[in-house]
Amino acid sequence: MLPISVEPLYLILSGTALAAAAAYGLARSKYQEAFLQEVREREPRIDRARAEERERYDKLARETREQLETARDEAEELRRSLDAARQNAETARQVATVEAREMALRAIEEVKEEARKLVEEAEGHAETAEKRAQTLEKGAAQKEEHLQKKEEELEKLEQALLAKETSAIQMQRQAAELVNARRARLEALAGLSGEQARQTLMSEVMHDVREDMAREVKAIEEAARTEAESRAKRVLGIAIQRYAGESVQERAVTTVHLPSDDMKGRIIGREGRNIRALQEACGLDIIIDETPETILISGFDPVRREVARVALERLVQDGRIQPSRIEEEVARAQQEVEKMLEQMAERAMIDLGVLQVHPEIQKLLGRLHHRYSLGQNVLRHSSETGFLTGMMAVELGLDERIARRAGFLHDIGKALSHEQEGGHAVIGGKFARKYGEDPIVINAIAAHHEDEPVTSVYTHLVTAADALSGARPGARREVLEGYMKRLHDLEQISSRFIGVERAYALQAGREVRVIVEPSEVSDAEAVLLAREISKRIEKEMSYPGQIRVTVIRETRAIDYAK
Repeated sequence: MLPISVEPLYLILSGTALAAAAAYGLARSKYQEAFLQEVREREPRIDRARAEERERYDKLARETREQLETARDEAEELRRSLDAARQNAETARQVATVEAREMALRAIEEVKEEARKLVEEAEGHAETAEKRAQTLEKGAAQKEEHLQKKEEELEKLEQALLAKETSAIQMQRQAAELVNARRARLEALAGLSGEQARQTLMSEVMHDVREDMAREVKAIEEAARTEAESRAKRVLGIAIQRYAGESVQERAVTTVHLPSDDMKGRIIGREGRNIRALQEACGLDIIIDETPETILISGFDPVRREVARVALERLVQDGRIQPSRIEEEVARAQQEVEKMLEQMAERAMIDLGVLQVHPEIQKLLGRLHHRYSLGQNVLRHSSETGFLTGMMAVELGLDERIARRAGFLHDIGKALSHEQEGGHAVIGGKFARKYGEDPIVINAIAAHHEDEPVTSVYTHLVTAADALSGARPGARREVLEGYMKRLHDLEQISSRFIGVERAYALQAGREVRVIVEPSEVSDAEAVLLAREISKRIEKEMSYPGQIRVTVIRETRAIDYAK
């Protein structure tokens, strides 16, 4: 192995170190020169900055001194103005004091002058009053003399009157004696006393007057009837011609069709738990009999029947029938039925143009869709009444909008009549008043069955439209027992009057014909009898529409040829 020489390596390293030291010294000298150059370049900028800062300070100091001087000048000016104002105020005070003294002196002089004038006027009035008193004294003396003369004349007149009165009494006695003698002679000739003659004369006069009155009443009624019938037929004819509604029948039972009879067992459930749950949830009776593929829902509340029908049809369609599922479907069906009823009420309101109805009233209107009156749907009946009332109002020159609203809302109490006591008209009026309806509409609701006094002509229109909607053929059906009772009452009421021989109810109770004895009832009295019978029927009976009363008087002369 060859030995390594250290000397060349040392020399190399020493040269490298010297070169590095020389480079470091050169770099340091360059950096120092650059730093000095930068310092020399920055010195002018620093000097300029110092000069600018000094100039700004001097400028600010000058402005401050100027503002102070200006403030001192303004303060001096204000002080001079204040001194001048004080001097002016003192001058004004002195002037006001002088003027006040002068005004006080003038016022004193004016008061003195006025007092002097008042004294002079009082003295003048006193003199005038004294002269007037003297004049009155003279007049009183003259009147006294005149009264004395009048008293003397009155005494003379009194004596003359006494003499005439005595003569009149004597003449009255003579006249009474003559009248008594005349009356006795007349009684002897006629064979009647004075009281009997008076009664006979009164009966004849009453008979003549009654006949004249009957003829006059008949003429007036015929004229009024002709005019009223013509106008009423025109108004009602136009209303009926422009509106034609449907009629439906009342139902207390709802039918639900099943896909098969096997579904009946599933609806009944084990030990009847499903059908019991359905009846409790709906509050109705579920009737399952031998009718094929049919279930009956029985109850008097039509809204509940509709809820039960919807829920039952969904349960049948779904197939899962159990108590918990039944409760869920009934609650869901109730919400949907309420929403559907509100939509139907809104649709009817839009058709009639009845807007801005309170939401609670709108709910009642929707419930009327499932309410029936003698087979007639109450919501449709209300719509008919609204249309007919509006048409009649237009013909009479009244407000159609108010008339339609009153007719449409007149039966809202029927949706509450099973929940509150009282007639549906009164209940509906209270409900409408509670929710801020128009007073005209409230009176039409509450008084259309004469439960309250009528205060508006619109109420009469609603009453007429209500009767017209209910009385038209096919609109309502009537229970046989009530129908027969109405016919019987008509005949009984008509037969109570004196002179009635027989009475017959015709045309389903729309007309009653009364046959009278011709010897007891005259032609003129027949007119009064028809009027009295119609008034008695109106007072004692309740019926839709109107009843025609016809009185027939027939005279027959019979003889036989032998």
